[in-house]
Amino acid sequence: MDILAEVLDRVRLGGTLFFHFELGHPWSLALPARPYALFHYLSRGSATLAFDEGREFRMAEGDFVVVTRGEPHVIYSDRGTEPLPILDLDRPPARLVVVRHGDAHPLATMICGNFTVSRPSRGSVLELLPPVLLLKPTMDGDWREAILRRLVSESAVERPGQRVALSRMTEVLFVEVLRSWIQSLRPGGWLGAMADPHIGPALQAIHEQPTRSWTLDELGRRVGLGRSAFSARFTKLVGQPMHRYLIARRLAEAAFLLESSDEGIARIASRVGYATAAAFSKLFHRHYGLSPGRYRAVGRSNDGGQPVDIREEEAAD
Repeated sequence: MDILAEVLDRVRLGGTLFFHFELGHPWSLALPARPYALFHYLSRGSATLAFDEGREFRMAEGDFVVVTRGEPHVIYSDRGTEPLPILDLDRPPARLVVVRHGDAHPLATMICGNFTVSRPSRGSVLELLPPVLLLKPTMDGDWREAILRRLVSESAVERPGQRVALSRMTEVLFVEVLRSWIQSLRPGGWLGAMADPHIGPALQAIHEQPTRSWTLDELGRRVGLGRSAFSARFTKLVGQPMHRYLIARRLAEAAFLLESSDEGIARIASRVGYATAAAFSKLFHRHYGLSPGRYRAVGRSNDGGQPVDIREEEAAD
């Protein structure tokens, strides 16, 4: 089983471009928190990506970075420059235009956009990734620039079907970003766990049979590790204990069935390994913040593809 293909096949990916910057040193841009992933492609120049708690990432020409949780951040060429707030991320112009910022002639060019996952509303593939993905140029990395050039040209002139075309191209870009990250030397997080010779097969077993009552002993023996060693390795690489991951996997399958089928809640509970609808509903509500019925209703009312503000729905539920 190709776990990445299975996970991506179950989500509704999209995205768009926000800005095409020409930046003259010194420059600084401040981006607010957003409920989606933000990406930046530095096609020319150098910069620093900084977060409130002090984390910093140096970016060079050709680097592609994804802020997977949409955390607020600053990108700058000069630390002492007052950041320009970027406030219109949710209202991109009908056409992508070049935005010039900074004092000198353009020394850096950068394309900024987003990746969205509107199905499922929570527990998406983005939550399985490290907070920041920083991809360096590679020998086979021409695809990235080619897709971005096509996105820029598509965004420059308004045409019929433009929104769908941009969303599809951004989806391809996202898949290619994940592929590159998996192939990098230090993938980390869930993607890195898939490549691990012990934990990768364990994840595959869970994804192939999520309704099975897997135990640490059973999975450990299956992949050639003792119970304690397997438990510690799984938690370290995946970021959560095996049993919690198994529950999340079952509930993700349930969320997909709620959004994509008309099956009753009791039937879905049985299909994902729970003996009663009541036990399933209680666990589902604890995990997603919504009852299964409410989750289904929210997902279908949001069928247009916009991200759901789950916090508002939790308050209303």
